[in-house]
Amino acid sequence: MIYRLAQNVELLERDGNSFLVSKTPLRALRLNDSLTRLLERGVDGSPISASESETGVMEQLVTKGFMERLQSTPQQPAILPQVSVVIPVKDRADELKRCLASLADLSYPRHKIQIIVVDDGSSDDSPLVALEFGALVVPSGGTGRGPAAARNVGAAKATGDILAFIDSDCSASVGWLDDLIPAFNDPAMAAVGGQVDGMCTESTVDRYEAVMSSLSIGNRERVGNSGNDTFYLPSCNLMVRRSAFKSSGGFKDEMHVGEDVDLTWRLRDSGWSICYLPAGNVLHEHRSSIRSFMSRRFDYGTSEGMLQLLHPQRRKQMVIPPLLALVLALSLTAPFTSWWFLLLAALVLAADSVTTKIGLSRRKLPISFASILGGRLRALGSLLYYISYHLVRYYATALLLVALIAPRPWYWLFPVAALLCAAGVDFAVKKPKLSFFTFSTIYLLEQLSYGTGVFWGCLSRRCFTSYRVVISRQMVGAAPCGRPAVNKHRADVCNQGNHVGLPLQDF
Repeated sequence: MIYRLAQNVELLERDGNSFLVSKTPLRALRLNDSLTRLLERGVDGSPISASESETGVMEQLVTKGFMERLQSTPQQPAILPQVSVVIPVKDRADELKRCLASLADLSYPRHKIQIIVVDDGSSDDSPLVALEFGALVVPSGGTGRGPAAARNVGAAKATGDILAFIDSDCSASVGWLDDLIPAFNDPAMAAVGGQVDGMCTESTVDRYEAVMSSLSIGNRERVGNSGNDTFYLPSCNLMVRRSAFKSSGGFKDEMHVGEDVDLTWRLRDSGWSICYLPAGNVLHEHRSSIRSFMSRRFDYGTSEGMLQLLHPQRRKQMVIPPLLALVLALSLTAPFTSWWFLLLAALVLAADSVTTKIGLSRRKLPISFASILGGRLRALGSLLYYISYHLVRYYATALLLVALIAPRPWYWLFPVAALLCAAGVDFAVKKPKLSFFTFSTIYLLEQLSYGTGVFWGCLSRRCFTSYRVVISRQMVGAAPCGRPAVNKHRADVCNQGNHVGLPLQDF
C-alpha cells in the first residue's frame, strides 16, 4: 500500500519528541521512533510505500485523518477476478441501451465480464435491448417486484467472483471495474463502492444534484468495518464479493428503498469490511423535476423506520462537548437576554484556550495560542452547523409552523436562522452553480420532503428511534456523526469529533 501525509498535516520534532500535527482540524499525535522513521520518508510530499507489517499502523493513521491512502497494490491481469454485472430494469429501454453501451466500452478484459439484465416485468423493449448487447436476460419472477428482488435474482444466476451492481439509468466510466476491483485484494473486503456523479446539468434540480446528490459520498476514501456508525454504500455503484453476498442473504426482497443500507450494514455486522473509493465513476440520471425530486427524497426518508427496526444499534450520533455547548448557549441567548452573556461566552472560550495552551506547552507540543483559539472557534461553528442541520433535516415542518403561527414576531428568527446556517454552510462548501436563494429554496424542499418521509416511515413502523440521537461528549474512534448516513445520505463524512478538541495521543 502507498500513503502520503494528509493535507495540512506536518511531522514536527521538539526536544527529542516527534509529533504529527493536523492544523485543520487541530489535532496531534506523539510518535514513537520507528513510526517517525517511516513517516520521515514523506515529509517532502513523497509517497510512502508501506510493507505488509507497516500497513496496520498506517491504516490507523488513515482512520484518524493524518494519512491518505493513495492506491492498492495493482493486480496482474492473469489474476483478475470474473465479474458479473447485474442490472435491474423495468420500462427503461432507452436508459438501458445507454448503460449497456457504456459497459461495452469498459477497459476490463471482456472475457472476464458477465452481464445480466433482470427484467422486472417491462412493457417496453427493455428485454430486446439487453439481448442486442449480448446480455443474459432473466425475468424477475413478477412485475414490479422492485430493484432489490431483481438484483437477488440476477445474483443467483451470476458466475463471477465479484457482483457489480449498476442501475439502468446509470452509465459506467471506462475504468469502472479497473478502479474498484483491486480493493478486493484485501480478503476481508466484502463490498466496494465508487463515485456517483450527475449525468445532466441543464435544469435547476440537475445543478443542485450535482453538488447535493443523495448518492454521492464525496471525494475522500472511506472504510467501514466494526462499529455502529451509519456508513453505507449506494447500490447504483456497488461491487460485492459473491461469497459474502450469498452468506449475508443478499438484499431483502421486500425493501424498495434503503436495501443497500441494510445489506452493507449486515455485511459489517458479520465481520466484513466495506470501502468507498472516489473513483470508478458512474453517471446517474437524477430526477430533474421538483415533483419527482421531492417524491424520491420522501421515499428515502420512509426507509429510516424499517432500518431502525432492523439495526437498532446503529443510531445517529452527535458530539456535543459541554464547554462548547455552554459557549454556544450563552452566545445564542445573548440577543434576547443580555449582551453580557456574549462577553461571558468569549471569556470562557479564551480561558479554555489558555488552559489548553499551558497543558500542551508542558508536553512540549509546538502549537500556538492562535491556532488553539482558531480550532475552538471552528469547533463552535461546526457544532452550530450540525445542530442546525439536524433540526432542519428532521423538524423542518415543525420549524416552519413555528415561523408561521408564532405569537411573537421575533419567534420566526429561530427557524430561519437554523435554515440559513445549514444551507449557508453547504452552499459555501459545495459551491453550486445556483444563486443562494435558489439553492436554499430547493434545500428547504429537500428537508421538508425527507423529514416528512421519516415521520411517515416511523409512524408506519411504530418505531421513532430515528428521532433519538445519541449525544456524547467526545468522539470514540472514527465513526461519523452529525449527518446521519441513513438519510440516503449525503455522507460528506465530516468527523465532528475532530473539530471539538485537541487530543494528544501517543502512537
